[in-house]
Parts: sequence; structure tokens; C-alpha cells
Amino acid sequence: MPIVLASTSPRRQELLKNAGLEFVVKPANIPEVRHEGEPPQAFAERMAKEKAGAIWAAAKNECVLAADTIVVVDDLVLGKPEDEADATRMLRLLSGRKHEVLTGVCLLENDFEDVRSEITAVYFSALSESDIRSYIASGEPMDKAGAYAIQGAASRWISKIEGDYSNVVGLPVALVLQMLREHEVI
Repeated sequence: MPIVLASTSPRRQELLKNAGLEFVVKPANIPEVRHEGEPPQAFAERMAKEKAGAIWAAAKNECVLAADTIVVVDDLVLGKPEDEADATRMLRLLSGRKHEVLTGVCLLENDFEDVRSEITAVYFSALSESDIRSYIASGEPMDKAGAYAIQGAASRWISKIEGDYSNVVGLPVALVLQMLREHEVI
């Protein structure tokens, strides 16, 4: 059965390719808005489910895989920064602290809908204002949840992680493979 990835994320595509999975890309362009009072994990899982549903409507008889990654610090959800000022705010919040990266994953097919999530703890070193300015000037943080890419230049500030590294990149590969196997997609 074909796997449809409901994402244009090059990081998710690379992770799936590295895992040896074949898939096609059909992006789900839906608004990502958190409901008032919605817990972070519920938000990420709902977004993954809505992305999968948006694609599945036109991709019946295919297995749709969707994900949504957020960064959580002090119960604040940090998605992708809106602009440089927002990226600066996020990086200041993360500086010298632990935060969580949470990815909601949805696998949707004719016979099932499976929604789960993965949480990874990430520890950031303290960032100077100069570090923040130069990192933002690189452009790297502008399309990343929490305004950083663990696999990029921000790796120099990550002192420790607890959990799945690929989750921080954007897709918890071990969880996805487990789900695919349980539903006999692979």
C-alpha cells in the first residue's frame, strides 16, 4: 500500500528516506491554530490528525502519514516563528533551559486512524545576544518549530537530549515504523 506523506518538510522526507521507506508527498495546507486552553500534546495530535484527514479525503486506498512538531517551554507552545522578532523571543526563552519537543503523528487508512505522540527533552546552553542575532541572520530558524534546527548550526547549543533524536528533527522514526508495522503497512 502506498504511503502518502502529508508534509513538504525536507527534514521529514529525509528521515523517511533514511529509514528505507518509499512514499509520495502530498502537502496538507491547513491553518495551525491552537484552541484556547488546549494542552500542547492534544494540539500536536489534533494538527497531525487534521493534516492526515485533509489529504486522505482525496487519497483513499492509500495510507496517509501526517505529523506536527511543536516546542514546549513553560507550557508555552512555540511553533514556527512569524518573523525575526518572534525567533529572537523564542531563542531567549530556550536559552540555558530544558524544553520539550513534541510531535503528534497520525496514520490514516481506510480501516484505521492511529494518533500518537512522542516527547523528547532538549537542554539548551545559554545563548548570548550575539549568538541569537547571528543565528537568526543565517535564516535557519525561520521555518523551524522553536526557531532552531538540532541538525543544523543550533547543534552547538544542545548540551543533552532525553529521548528520540529524530523526533527533534521533525519525525519520531521509531514510533512511525512501529505504527506502520502494527497496521501491516510495511
